[in-house]
Amino acid sequence: MNTFIWILIFLGTFLFMEFMAWFSHKYIMHGFLWVLHKDHHKKDHDSWFERNDAFFIIYAVVSMSFILAGAQTWFWYGLPIGFGIMAYGAAYFLVHDIFIHQRFKLFRNANNWYAKGVRRAHKMHHKHLDKEKGECFGMLFVPLKYFKK
Repeated sequence: MNTFIWILIFLGTFLFMEFMAWFSHKYIMHGFLWVLHKDHHKKDHDSWFERNDAFFIIYAVVSMSFILAGAQTWFWYGLPIGFGIMAYGAAYFLVHDIFIHQRFKLFRNANNWYAKGVRRAHKMHHKHLDKEKGECFGMLFVPLKYFKK
């Protein structure tokens, strides 16, 4: 297997997941699976876990399926696809759940321009508590209007 192709597939998958995060957030989480996502916008329980965490499990199953298919069949490119999905999931968890929502008290003092812009954009999304009108975007490609000095 060509290492260069493997790396390209991995990076392409990672970048494609930014589109998938935007798409699934706008049309699935704020669409027909709002029942799982709404407690992320309006906490209606005392648990550390949210129904919204089910989306991590869904993406983990997809990632593991590609990895298993890549490891056990002729479908070798399932490995870089699965690991690309997994890497995006880890990055998303780090940025969204740890950095922005502070589910673990880490990176609290990050105040560079990028950190401020990501926090500002996410705050604008969360100002809408209902299913409608919440601006959706990914983790890496946040609209430039949120990056002001």
